Amino acid sequence: MTTTATQDPRETPGAGRPAHEHASSGTAGASGAPGAALAVLPGVLASALAWTDAHRTRFALPDDVLEPHTQVNATLKPLGELAQLGSTIRRTTAPGAPEHELAGDLVTYAWEQLHEGSLLLELLRAEPFAAYPYEIYAAFAGYGLRHEGFEALARPLTATRAWAHTEQHANRQLGLVNSERRVGVVTHTDAGGVLSRTWLGGLSEPWMFEGPSGYALTHTVFHLTDWGRMPDRVPKKIDGYLRTWLPAWTDGCLESGQWDLTGELLAVAASLPGPAPAELLDSVWPVLADVQHPTGCVPETGVPVQDPAPDPYPFIDCYHSTLVTAFAAALSLRSLRQTDARTDETTPGRERHTP
Repeated sequence: MTTTATQDPRETPGAGRPAHEHASSGTAGASGAPGAALAVLPGVLASALAWTDAHRTRFALPDDVLEPHTQVNATLKPLGELAQLGSTIRRTTAPGAPEHELAGDLVTYAWEQLHEGSLLLELLRAEPFAAYPYEIYAAFAGYGLRHEGFEALARPLTATRAWAHTEQHANRQLGLVNSERRVGVVTHTDAGGVLSRTWLGGLSEPWMFEGPSGYALTHTVFHLTDWGRMPDRVPKKIDGYLRTWLPAWTDGCLESGQWDLTGELLAVAASLPGPAPAELLDSVWPVLADVQHPTGCVPETGVPVQDPAPDPYPFIDCYHSTLVTAFAAALSLRSLRQTDARTDETTPGRERHTP
């Protein structure tokens, strides 16, 4: 996932007034109108997915993807993110809904780009020491798309001492553990021990939050919960810590125009166990909806442009934040609707209503 430096939108020419005014006034710290998130989320999700679908060929792999000179971060990484976030949106949305079908279609497209897993097998043969082919494969395996040859080779590789002792940051190691869970093999280490070594697991001083620690935090939650699918994996102390400090962190991201990280923090908020943090979601989602371009794309950072052109931003500067926005919107809709359903069931004399 992309890590970006903090940038103040007021330092960028061509300020877009609605999002700029929301951000500079500290919107996340204020209380949004009840139901404000639900009012904008369906449109945000549909629009972001429509933009992604319209640009699906930009995720296509080049013919020389297996060559040593090919940049993984510009080829396989975007495609893997399309598969990961698309599969989560598919699982989070209702069967038959347009977003559900479109997300599934995008995952199928990504799988086809990988020749139904054969290309990942070639990568694993060429780089048996690398974790990224396995992690990309796990996104598909967790969705039910598998390649027998890949798993036959990966099985002995993941049983090596080198695999168990690969030196990496704790949140990355937690991602590898989650990948092993998805593939269905014995994990190389205990997830709880790894979690305790992360910035989030250590309940770090909240004022030490900045860009890199923010992305490390969000990915710790994504790996811990299998990208929002298993909120109950979040320990009680971490749940309380996040509910306390997410409003301040999102407020800071809005003020500095960090839209990509804002989306990831919203996805974290929607991945917590129990009731949705509705006040936070109601405060922040209308701001991010203002940032979203009419075409559906969302910039990673900076002041949103007012250019009506079909492609107001370079693909590399908006594909990830657009995917993250769709991902966070799907999780937020699920979380808010589940909270409403619980309220309907526990409030005497109230008829149950499903949005």
